[in-house]
This record gives sequence, structure tokens and C-alpha cells, in this order.
Amino acid sequence: MSSVLSFASISLHLDSRRRCVIFRPATGRRICTFRCNGKNPNPNPNPTNRDSESDQKALLKIAWYGSELLGIAASFLRSPSKLEAPDRVRELELAGDGSGVVDRSQVVETIKEDFQQSYFVTGNLTLNAYEEDCEFADPAGSFKGLRRFKRNCTNFGSLIKKSNMKLMKWEDFEDKGIGHWRFSCILSFPWKPILSATGYTEYYFDAQSGRVCRHVEHWNVPKMALLKQIFRPSRGFWGKTMGS
Repeated sequence: MSSVLSFASISLHLDSRRRCVIFRPATGRRICTFRCNGKNPNPNPNPTNRDSESDQKALLKIAWYGSELLGIAASFLRSPSKLEAPDRVRELELAGDGSGVVDRSQVVETIKEDFQQSYFVTGNLTLNAYEEDCEFADPAGSFKGLRRFKRNCTNFGSLIKKSNMKLMKWEDFEDKGIGHWRFSCILSFPWKPILSATGYTEYYFDAQSGRVCRHVEHWNVPKMALLKQIFRPSRGFWGKTMGS
């Protein structure tokens, strides 16, 4: 795809197929062509890059909603005893200022305990540490609803053969806390793909209740690289396939 930029009396043609730049004066017939064999270390935004980013975002959303639907479908194949992770309810203490706000240190403590339960993939989290309409967001999208998040986590866990999640560090700020984590798992697909990443989650606290009102995940790997891990067979898969 070629794009055309105009500046003063010069038309600038970017030919991505030949990887060259063509300077075409508005008047006269002479054309100057510069061929580029390397990569620009500091590329400027252009329509092609924007189109590529849009395509990646669209693909991530398709993958995200697809995984949610796959998890829902998988839930019908599980035994009734494993359909839902048990609700974790903890009596959160109120702050001592008489405001009726739950004690923040108690909320943080429950989040840390939920990490020990690998709540990302088990759905085993303390519900009353969150607002019912809490917003959950990650690089692929966002939605509101604590029960939906719990269901998605539980369903995703049903697609995992083995997992390991660890809270590496916790940071406190005025309106939020940040938990830095490390996560890896083996998906129970025939090719046994391995997902491995580090990242952090922002927990925003509601000023009226003290509970978490926004849960925002960030992954320290490119979004597309994470998606590609799903389609990459684990080591030893091909050997087992050839030997079978």
C-alpha cells in the first residue's frame, strides 16, 4: 500500500513494496527516488503503522472474546463440583475515622492472600474486597462486573494444565496499590503451549467504600508476542508427535 503526503510544492510518495521514497515536484517532470534498505530507528507515525496497530487491536479483541466464549463452553464439560470456585468472604474492618470506609490495609492483605490462591486462573478471590461494578481491564479490552471477572478466571483456569503465579512486589500510592507479579502456565491444548510473562496490576480504591473499583492489568511483553505463545508448541511436542 502506498500513501501520499504533500508539503508545499512537493509530493512525497512512500512505496512500501519497493521500500523507497519518491520526490515528485508539483511542476516539471523530473523525479528523484531514494531507496531505503534499512530500518528507520525512529519512525514517524504513518497511516500504515496506524493500520497495523488497528489490526493488532482487532485481533487481540477477537482472541480475548474468543477465549471468553471458549471458557464458557469448557465450563459445560466440567463436573458440577468444579463449575465455580468457592466465594472467599472476609470480614473487612472499618477505618477508625467513623467514615464507614473499609480499612485499606485489610483490602490489601486480602489481595495478597488471593495471589497465594492464584486468583487470576482459579477465580478464588475475596469478593467483598471489590465493588460489584468494579471495572476490569487488560491490554485486550475492559468490562465491568465482579461476577463476570470471577467466572472468566474460573473458566480460564479450566484450560490450564499447570500454573505458577507469584506476587513479587507491592507498592502503595494515594489512590491505588500496584502488585508486580510473575506468571507462567501450560495450557491443556494438544500442543501444550506455555505462557510466561511478568507484569503488574493497578488496584484503584473507591473513595466512598475503600474497596477496589478498578483492576487494571499490564503485561511486560508485547501484546502480540503473548498471543503468539498460545500457538507455539512446547518443547518436546514434536518429538512426542513423531514418536507416537
